[in-house]
Amino acid sequence: MKILHVFDHTLPLHSGYTFRSAAILRNQRKMGWDTYHLSGPKQLNCSLMEEDADGLHFYRTPKPTGLLAKLPGGDPFAVMGAIEKRLLGLAKELQPDIIHAHSPVLDAVPAIRVGRKLGIPVVYEIRAFWEDAAVDHGSTQEGSLRYKLTRALETWAVKNADAVTVICEGLRRDLVARGIPPGKITVIPNAVDVDQFAVGGKPDAELKMKLGLGSSRVLGFIGSFYAYEGLDLLIAALPAITKQMPDVKVLLVGGGPQDAALKQQVMALDLKDRVVFTGRVPHADVNRYYDLVDVLVYPRHPMRLTNLVTPLKPLEAMAQGRLMVASDVGGHKELIQDGKTGVLFHAGNA
Repeated sequence: MKILHVFDHTLPLHSGYTFRSAAILRNQRKMGWDTYHLSGPKQLNCSLMEEDADGLHFYRTPKPTGLLAKLPGGDPFAVMGAIEKRLLGLAKELQPDIIHAHSPVLDAVPAIRVGRKLGIPVVYEIRAFWEDAAVDHGSTQEGSLRYKLTRALETWAVKNADAVTVICEGLRRDLVARGIPPGKITVIPNAVDVDQFAVGGKPDAELKMKLGLGSSRVLGFIGSFYAYEGLDLLIAALPAITKQMPDVKVLLVGGGPQDAALKQQVMALDLKDRVVFTGRVPHADVNRYYDLVDVLVYPRHPMRLTNLVTPLKPLEAMAQGRLMVASDVGGHKELIQDGKTGVLFHAGNA
């Protein structure tokens, strides 16, 4: 079987999105299937038409340069047009049995259009709804005209794809409420390869000293610094925590849009000696940083995105048998049994 995948972005960029994507590709290949991989124009190095990364070959989509890309509100349509043009050429050349489009919907729409032109069935895999991600990024507001139009586009894509998969029950319930037949939607949840994680890993004393953690008890977060992750709440709670446990420090591993704002918050609260920012670290070294953490903290803010979508990080914590504290948003409650596999606290409450 030949499967042509369409992604927003891929390796060598590192994110939960790219790691899940790579795991899907490698496991499909283990099943004897041939996979081909196209990324959209949001990928870095779009000047390249093809690129190899971590043993996988990727086709790239050039950034759109026409008038539509420059018009206010025109960029999403320019992106879809660029993906459709590149995908159509690849599909004619490769002749896949299936086109597998991965969210956002900007990948699904061109995939469906190409699938119809060439008579190729399309699977649409939804990891989050684009309209809700846009709210968190600050590019729209829930209930706005753009939000409603994007939601309508998402619903159109789900209705017109030949099959739909989602990563959690929250997304499935939302689609069913839109009138999508339940039998059309398959839940394929996030997962981790337990062989890549070890239970009871010992902290690297040299690394701990290098980071200035010394003999402190460590609260940690390892991942991307998006606003919805609620890391500002963790920092806001730290003064109260240190009154009860003076030897506590916070380790933040990663980076993202909130990086500068979080560092400013730390300075404003005079916590620079309490919070350690490592920046992004190589994926191969992530377990070394996990081993430094006594309790992992996932303080996601309550909003549609976090109530509908399950994250990947708590599963990595479970695979290592680690203690974790998380907010009681819907995505966490779908994964974590309070008092059994983690401790939940009221979302938004420092």
